Amino acid sequence: MEPNPADPALHVHGALVPHDAEIPSYLRRAYSWAYLDPRTLRWLDRPGVVSAILWGNANRLMRDAVAEFAPGQRVLQAACVYGGFSALLAQRIGAHGALDVVDVAALQVANARGKLAGFRQAKVWQADLSVPGCVAAGGYDGVCCFFLLHEVPEAERCRIVDNLLAAVRPGGRIVFVDYHRPRGWHPLRPVMSLVFRRFEPYAESLFGAAIESRSARSAGFEWTKTTCFGGLYQKLVGTRRG
Repeated sequence: MEPNPADPALHVHGALVPHDAEIPSYLRRAYSWAYLDPRTLRWLDRPGVVSAILWGNANRLMRDAVAEFAPGQRVLQAACVYGGFSALLAQRIGAHGALDVVDVAALQVANARGKLAGFRQAKVWQADLSVPGCVAAGGYDGVCCFFLLHEVPEAERCRIVDNLLAAVRPGGRIVFVDYHRPRGWHPLRPVMSLVFRRFEPYAESLFGAAIESRSARSAGFEWTKTTCFGGLYQKLVGTRRG
């Protein structure tokens, strides 16, 4: 049975004690090269590389996501992110806030801890976000899911969305930033179609339905959605009704 991070027995001086989580088979199969290999991690975790992957939109997308949260909030970040995103989020919530970053891969957890070492308000721990009860229900003012959902199969995607929505307390906010189906005239549409088929095998299944439709809990939220860069990227913001 997976430990529940909401269990007080797992807390030491207010921090969550990390535990081993089994690497999902889909992650080993599709993304070992990107997230489980320390050799490629050193190359991929560079601002210039992150910017290139997102066609120069990385800083804009990161700023837009971080701006949805406020100083002093307790925020959950779903999965580690290459580049400086976690540091930006930690800076945004400030010394009186709290940031929990959760990832299933021990390599990513260790890497994020190194990048966040100067932020006492930030904790990084290991858990599988597709497992029910992996995060405390209603435990967060804000939840941020930045370019995770396109990297998981549909079944896991639905469970992750459901768990993240459950983690938002009444009046709190959840932010999803991810790929979106580009408009038909977009010059990069054929290029991205090739990229998805070659490197992102689960991405196009994300476009089959709205993100919020993956969980019945979404009925308890007010939703707003914006797209940018010709529809290639989306930001979906949900505010939980009080």
